[in-house]
Amino acid sequence: MTMRQWWVFLLAGLAMCGLSAAVSATVFATVPSLTMTLVSRQVPLDPVDGSLVEDTFYVTRGIEVRQRLLPTAKGATFRPAYLAVGIKVDRSGRLYGTPQRSGTYLAAVRMCAGQTCRDQRLTLVVLANVPWEPRSLTFPGRAGTPLSGEIGINGGPEGVIPTFTVTDRAKLPRAVTIGPDGHVGGVPAAPGVSEVPVRICVAGNCAGVVVRLIIA
Repeated sequence: MTMRQWWVFLLAGLAMCGLSAAVSATVFATVPSLTMTLVSRQVPLDPVDGSLVEDTFYVTRGIEVRQRLLPTAKGATFRPAYLAVGIKVDRSGRLYGTPQRSGTYLAAVRMCAGQTCRDQRLTLVVLANVPWEPRSLTFPGRAGTPLSGEIGINGGPEGVIPTFTVTDRAKLPRAVTIGPDGHVGGVPAAPGVSEVPVRICVAGNCAGVVVRLIIA
């Protein structure tokens, strides 16, 4: 091997070593970030199970809203936001405010459980304020005989189902019930006259009434 060939061989070797070091440095610089990316994507996330018990709400224009979002995930919270004209939600999921315009509104509320957050879609139906009145408030019956009746309402927005809540159950006669659908039932155990306070709500438009049970 001549001296010229020896120098060429030496320079080529040095060039290869430099290239190898550069490649190694590049690989070691990029691999950690690549590994972190892959790991972060593989970390399991806690899902928001089933989101909400109910995602459609009926309210009445001009009537203050007093409803609440009920998450199925324990400890879930919400990001405060406006949902429709006059309606807001707070961190606990409480819906509040007074709706100003009739219509159907689709809104998204940010819901978080654990480390996971997602947008939950809500439907808010704001109905016109249509007057209503209870249909029946007095029910006669006989001790030992099954009692059956319906409170019901006249008027109100079409297609909206009213709800009935006994606000003082101690006033109910023994073995008699008034259900959330307004059905009066049971078998009265003894004669007497009872006056039972009941709250009737039609899309958030609520009023208190007294149901009279006359048992002979």
